[in-house]
Amino acid sequence: MHALTRPAAVVRPVPPAAAPDTGLPAAGRTALALQAALLGCSSFDEGARVAVRELALRLGFERVSMALARENTLQLVAVSDGSATDAATPARAALLAALGETFDQQAGVVWPEPRGHTGVPRITRAHRALAPSRGDSVAGVPLVVQGALLGALCCERRGGVPVDPDELAMLEQLATCIAPVLALLRDRERPWYQRLQAVATTRTAPWRRVSLVGAVVLALLVLVWPADVHLGGQARLEGAVQRVLAVPADGFVQQVHARPGDSVRAGQVLVELADQDLQLERQRWQSQLAQHQDAWATANARADRAQLVQNQSRIDEAQAQLDLVDTRLQRGRLVAPFDGLVVQGDLSQQLGAPVRQGDALMTLAPGDRFRIIVEVDERDIAQVRVGQTGTLALTALPWQTLPLRVTRISPVAKAVEGRNVFEVEAALPDRPADLRPGLQGHAQIDAGRAANGWRWTRRLVETARLALWAWWG
Repeated sequence: MHALTRPAAVVRPVPPAAAPDTGLPAAGRTALALQAALLGCSSFDEGARVAVRELALRLGFERVSMALARENTLQLVAVSDGSATDAATPARAALLAALGETFDQQAGVVWPEPRGHTGVPRITRAHRALAPSRGDSVAGVPLVVQGALLGALCCERRGGVPVDPDELAMLEQLATCIAPVLALLRDRERPWYQRLQAVATTRTAPWRRVSLVGAVVLALLVLVWPADVHLGGQARLEGAVQRVLAVPADGFVQQVHARPGDSVRAGQVLVELADQDLQLERQRWQSQLAQHQDAWATANARADRAQLVQNQSRIDEAQAQLDLVDTRLQRGRLVAPFDGLVVQGDLSQQLGAPVRQGDALMTLAPGDRFRIIVEVDERDIAQVRVGQTGTLALTALPWQTLPLRVTRISPVAKAVEGRNVFEVEAALPDRPADLRPGLQGHAQIDAGRAANGWRWTRRLVETARLALWAWWG
């Protein structure tokens, strides 16, 4: 047996505060007031305390207690008189027993039973223990949300007016109104996995459990299913060999016979430099060569060996200078060293422009041999190996993918658009006729197979692991 902290007194129901007549019965106005008070609460604990306090004040009970079903146990969560809910006392044990009695029977329980009661008999042993004095009454109602038990309420009144069937029915109605709001407050504070478990185990929608289990199984299969791992990035097409045509000597551009994109043949003249000065110099050396030859012939006729040797040396010097001028004239006509394409050097708008020795005029590449340069991120380069295969999609040929094979990995990284990349060279086994050096696109290198979950989270895991190592050492 337990004793309450308040003295026993005759407590009669207190009517709700005066409010405009809305045409609703008293029970409806009370239910709306309770729901409005609960909706203003920020947590479940606050809502439970407000609910028991309002029920005690509005219905004239000495004490109203609420218990909630948590993890297959019934836990006391709120008492209207402010008693501790977690103190291990006989009074608390008796109160929990009464709440459990209501919860297990899933129906309203009242003690003492009203006279002339003809309904289903209820077990009232725990309720009787809470009402030891004559004239005390105890009523309990379950909290039900969509057919699922949320908890129970226990209302105690010391002496005075006992709980009649109409008041018990009103209690059940109010419990039905506040239970959904309390469930919403509780669910808002529950972790996501508990919400998922509640949806999966609900008895009101079995199709949800089937759908949820199917979705989880499908997601797991997708995560563990192996798939091809593709690495790569931006790619560009270059000639396997590139030849630069440089200026052999200072001069001026006279004629241009090819532009970038033109196909040229080996030996074809591409650029001609101005040769007027060289032609004049050639005539001067030809004239001197003729004079020295005449002098040599005169010395030979006189048998003057000294003049003969002197003139012969001058003849050799003039001939060497003449050969040098002829070579410079020949080198002033830049020709294609092989069949290919002009990839750089548009000189058509620079006729007559001065050029200096060593300046690059044109760049040629063979039209039948190409290489692919793939920019691979430094985080992926460890998985790239020579001999791996892949595919190339060019921007100019988006409808066609070309196979490639890795032939070389550059050991030095370079910065491109704020990130470090390694240049990976690849060859094209099949070469379509419409390829041109300078085309760009995207390449993917096959780096084996891995689970989809690892493929999607690899970058995140590696970044986190590096950050953890940098933090902890």
